[in-house]
Amino acid sequence: MTFKRLAPLGSLSRRARLIAVTSGLVTAVALAAPTAVAQPTQDTAVTKAALADASTAVRGADIAGTAWYSDAATGKVVVTVDSTVSAAEVATIEKSVTDTGAKIDIKHTPGQFNKLIAGGEAIYAGGGRCSLGFNVRSGSTYYALTAGHCTQIGSTWYTNSAGTATLGSRAGSSFPGNDYGIIRHSNSANADGRVYLYNGSYQDITSAANPTVGQSVKRSGSTTGVHSGTVTGLNATVNYGGGDIVSGLIQTNVCAEPGDSGGSLFAGSTALGLTSGGSGNCSSGGTTFFQPVVEALNAYGVQVF
Repeated sequence: MTFKRLAPLGSLSRRARLIAVTSGLVTAVALAAPTAVAQPTQDTAVTKAALADASTAVRGADIAGTAWYSDAATGKVVVTVDSTVSAAEVATIEKSVTDTGAKIDIKHTPGQFNKLIAGGEAIYAGGGRCSLGFNVRSGSTYYALTAGHCTQIGSTWYTNSAGTATLGSRAGSSFPGNDYGIIRHSNSANADGRVYLYNGSYQDITSAANPTVGQSVKRSGSTTGVHSGTVTGLNATVNYGGGDIVSGLIQTNVCAEPGDSGGSLFAGSTALGLTSGGSGNCSSGGTTFFQPVVEALNAYGVQVF
């Protein structure tokens, strides 16, 4: 299976008012919730250095459609591969890790990993559609956070597909490596600090934090609305192909589809992440990755409200 970004989607009908937490366009798919199992025993024979070497080895294999993170509790590097990764490529990854002395756990996910380009409610630029993640501010200046692979497609952003209602201008973009970008609002009245729940109601966002493995979360996006799931891994690295490698991501089994990129990941009133990409869809399931929002907030010196 290959992790990749999706092509920008066509326009969708948008609400009269932009909601603070629209998801960005990028395709992602939900994984089935993991079955509860007994806690594994830590393998003390595998050192942190060996795990770090193993992670470096997987990256060095440079196989698109792969994502990985280190699990210190089990002494393994957990590698998720999408349907585009061949058996031979899996063997290459396994050998690269074996040579480090660490252990490896290969997991398969349906579909292909893609960067999602299509939030709660849609935003548009350069012929592409994404979702807004969270509205934020620095003093009296208001901004919108979304995915970095979204902000790279255009400098001026709109709240309608016709490009007649201006959202604002790109003020920063970081991709690959990271996957976050920021747009300065042209009108602060558009900056609503809530997330749209696609049932006529909104979720207030009052804080931001880093998630924990096993935490229950929700995602809001302009293609598929709101979906729930759990955090399955932290500090994941994803190779979308073409040199687009992003590190430090949140791995989940929350589904997403093209157009959900940049959209909000949250738990109650706490902002957690921005939709980056993944595989599958909201019918068959898959794996979805999110840029931690705390990192983006710190990078731009802004805060949720």
